[in-house]
Amino acid sequence: MATRELGIILHGATGGVCSYQHLRNSLAPIRAEGGLPAGEDVIMPKLLLAGRNPERLAEVAAENGGLGWTADLDSALSDPGYPVFFDAAATHQRVQVLKRAIAAGKHIYTEKPVAPSAEEGLALLRAAEAKGLKHGAVEDKLFLPGFRKLRQLVESGFFGRIIGFHIEFGWWVFDGIAAKSQRPSWNYRKAGGGGLISDMHPHWRYVIEGILGPIERVAAMSWTGQTDRAGEAGGRFGVDVEDSVHTLVELAGGARGAILSSWSTRVRRDDLVTFQVDGTGGSAAAGLRRCWAQAAGATPAIRGFLMGRDPGTMQVSVDYREGWQEVPDAGPYKNPYRFGWEGFIRHVAAGAPFDADLRAGIRDVQLAEACQRSAAEGRWIAMPRL
Repeated sequence: MATRELGIILHGATGGVCSYQHLRNSLAPIRAEGGLPAGEDVIMPKLLLAGRNPERLAEVAAENGGLGWTADLDSALSDPGYPVFFDAAATHQRVQVLKRAIAAGKHIYTEKPVAPSAEEGLALLRAAEAKGLKHGAVEDKLFLPGFRKLRQLVESGFFGRIIGFHIEFGWWVFDGIAAKSQRPSWNYRKAGGGGLISDMHPHWRYVIEGILGPIERVAAMSWTGQTDRAGEAGGRFGVDVEDSVHTLVELAGGARGAILSSWSTRVRRDDLVTFQVDGTGGSAAAGLRRCWAQAAGATPAIRGFLMGRDPGTMQVSVDYREGWQEVPDAGPYKNPYRFGWEGFIRHVAAGAPFDADLRAGIRDVQLAEACQRSAAEGRWIAMPRL
């Protein structure tokens, strides 16, 4: 097999998600392994880091084997040696940056959300397809080991008729006043594209639809738990976006579910995110890495609340986790972001099918918009197919 290079511009390369997940955990290993088989060739990613901080760009480039870098985005976009453009920079600037990349004739791959609104996303899609360009959106969470196991159980028919599901997600994000925050302050400002709905509901769309099927309608309520925060420079500000959301979901197949998301909750679950599916044939609960299942035949007979001899004391000796079996690993672990890169590189280089295209990214935004509208109007909102 012949080896050929594929030039990729990584915009926002100094950010945590790009430098750590996309570069160090995905593209760098592909390069270290000698490239990615795609069709009749092996594709070697040739990387150009782009951003605004020359010192930090130089550091990240050196940390990854002396990669090329530039703080001049126009020069990167004008270089024909880099036909692919990836964006992981500021969310509120994404549409304009992607427009520039499309105008320069670049295939585009982008972090979420792909645009602030589905309408703006559709405009990007039309522009890309008018030029015959390939396009994709990062949908990493579907490839988490726990969720892959959950999907395999669905595909095997383990659940029988799926009745319901629920997702619980979140942790306590410090306010930057009493303790240093674990998230950037723009996550808490409307002007910066912040808010829990726009940050996390695009993920929940592709996870739910990728495992259980199409969403028909949603109802959401949102609120702000921590109303005062401090930014990176120490200045305090009032939070003008939501940091907690509860969402009801109705699927086309008839199952109903709920998503509980919060940056103002403390963790007492198996994992930072848990996804449970219940069906007539059994139930399963997945975290990021692990998944447990209980078949119908192993389901215990629970007869309500058991009381001790003291009428005011509950019987707590029952371990409800007994009878659940851990679902084994299907194979060696691979970083979830790498799945997306392998698929998109093969899509560009060899024309392989790629499900997580810009349409999927727009559908992700569509769920966020529907939840925002539902929370504002206090009613169910339909999710028509694009």
